[in-house]
Amino acid sequence: MKKTYLVLADGRAFEGVRIGAEGPGLGELVFTTGMTGYLETLTDPSYAGQIIMHTFPLIGNYGVIPEDFEGRCLARGYVVRELCDFPSNFRNEYALDRFLKEHGVPGICGVDTRALTRIIREEGVMNAAICDEIPADLAPVKNYQVRGVVAGASGKEVHTFPAAGEERFHVALMDYGAKHHIVENLQERGCRVTVLPHDTKAETVQGLHPDGLMLSNGPGDPKENVLEIGELKKLIGTLPVFGICLGHQLAALALGGETVKLKYGHRGANQPVRDVKSGRCFITSQNHGYAVVSESVADFAELRYENANDHSCEGLDYPGKRCFTVQFHPEASAGPHDTGFLFDRFVSMMGGEAHA
Repeated sequence: MKKTYLVLADGRAFEGVRIGAEGPGLGELVFTTGMTGYLETLTDPSYAGQIIMHTFPLIGNYGVIPEDFEGRCLARGYVVRELCDFPSNFRNEYALDRFLKEHGVPGICGVDTRALTRIIREEGVMNAAICDEIPADLAPVKNYQVRGVVAGASGKEVHTFPAAGEERFHVALMDYGAKHHIVENLQERGCRVTVLPHDTKAETVQGLHPDGLMLSNGPGDPKENVLEIGELKKLIGTLPVFGICLGHQLAALALGGETVKLKYGHRGANQPVRDVKSGRCFITSQNHGYAVVSESVADFAELRYENANDHSCEGLDYPGKRCFTVQFHPEASAGPHDTGFLFDRFVSMMGGEAHA
């Protein structure tokens, strides 16, 4: 066992044991509260540029199951209290430590993740480094920024996936770091899905003559994506649009709204969201560090969902534009499937039904 340190940008250091790949890891340290779903977390491109820390104390107990991967692993590091060396599951193919090594993700275990989580909750998200020695100069850690990550998370080529069964609609999916289950949820509802790179021009999208436009999840600060925001300005209002996570934020920015960075974000499979229209509460899967400022969109959008803990914006309806977006993940994976009905709403909108 090799001694390793997790060093925070303010100089606090936590000693542990090396797991995963050798070498340093530098990124924005964030925590996720899910009790399961570590494979979906590690393969969610929305974690690009970040060091993932699990609040649940034992990780890796059911091993690695490639069928559960959501995309490419873009994490900069991995922090757990205890890593299971001998996973037990009939679907398991190999241990999680091997996955980390193969994907070049340095990690540390044996640290007090509860204490680390309390630091982030009280002081806010901060940068950190995984290293074999405590660095004398913390400037590289303090100065690190998650920048330009959407281009790396998005696919570079156009891919088309057939509908499962009879084709009802054709959906263009803007890939800002899309999870696989977004595509699968559309396929299951009779949609052929054309996945497009993040920088696809509005004219190219319109040339495909899709019945609807899906805006995917993705990493980083939404305001950085100036090109993508400009193209969405041309598209929203011309066809049915459904946005998730980063797609939700980009749609708001395209129409004149504002976004803000949250103190420590929402990451996990147990985030409560309230439908302000019906009063009903849903448990949702989330992974984001930014939110739309509700007041900034009040003139042209209706707040549909809000976070039940901090009342931040979790979903918007855009009357007259055939567009609605949510901050949480209705495709889950991992997480509860409480809000899978939103895909049905999108399909109904493509079919010409009123904005429910």
